[in-house]
Amino acid sequence: MLMSKQNTQWARRKIPVSEKVIENNKVCVIGEIAGTFEFSHEVFGEGFYLTELSVRRLSDQVDVIPLLISERLIDVSGDYRGQTIQVNGQFRSYNRHEGTKNRLILSVFVREVEFIEEFTDYTKTNQIFLDGFVCKAPVYRKTPLGREIADLLVAVNRPYGKSDYIPCIAWGRNARYATGFEVGGRIRIWGRVQSREYTKRIGEEESERRVAYEVSVSKLECVEQ
Repeated sequence: MLMSKQNTQWARRKIPVSEKVIENNKVCVIGEIAGTFEFSHEVFGEGFYLTELSVRRLSDQVDVIPLLISERLIDVSGDYRGQTIQVNGQFRSYNRHEGTKNRLILSVFVREVEFIEEFTDYTKTNQIFLDGFVCKAPVYRKTPLGREIADLLVAVNRPYGKSDYIPCIAWGRNARYATGFEVGGRIRIWGRVQSREYTKRIGEEESERRVAYEVSVSKLECVEQ
């Protein structure tokens, strides 16, 4: 795919080096831009926008991952749908108030973006590393077909006293291993960001389709403190 003159101008942009890169929360995803840019919020005069990235798995399934990106990294007035980019950043969360409840909202906070003309190595499209702390007791279960699963919620610290709360899902031996983790224990996780559709009941006769985002764990370890 040939890049336009506009894309060439924005081919590789990154945050100022004065901002410290967070080493305990690193994401790299490569995929096709699947949406336009919608305004999210502004911080000290800098606008942040949301879009979606379609990331292909080796199985040919697709994860649609939300991106939060600064207007200083890309021309948000452009339409880049269908173009391939690589982004580096962090997997971040915030709580959105919905009535009397809070809903955990997750997205990849983009720190670097690069347009890619050609891409074929789908083994490297989706990678994440987290170094954080178990903040809820792992939940172990089995599918009807006997597959072992463990759900974890991991708190990953940011500077200035903030934290991101990242849902993670482990399988098989990793799931059994995770059942031994204690709340407050430090763990490291390697895996990929995945999207998953589910049905949410919102009344006795009403339900709606929603999308959950989580880390599918390929490797994890307990860290002695």
